[in-house]
Amino acid sequence: MGAKIYVGGLPYATTEQQLSDLFAVHGAVASARIITDKFTGQSRGFGFVEMSSDTEAQAAITALNGTQLGGRTLTVNEARPQEPRSGGGGRGGFGGGRG
Repeated sequence: MGAKIYVGGLPYATTEQQLSDLFAVHGAVASARIITDKFTGQSRGFGFVEMSSDTEAQAAITALNGTQLGGRTLTVNEARPQEPRSGGGGRGGFGGGRG
């Protein structure tokens, strides 16, 4: 299992291929994904890269964090596990029945 890396501060025009190429200099890239708005399809300015090994991931983080890409400063660090989302609907889970 590889290491997942968070990449923030991406220029909105960055493609997943460009993101993959940027990290490939530091090791084997298993996947590169840019997060987009689900309604507009536009980049949200961040993404995730999965490297084949923890060593390669650490090398990429060290080399790329704080560097410039397209005039923007990148934030590169180890991705944290996704927090479970709460909420949804506001109905409290009760069905509306007739009495």
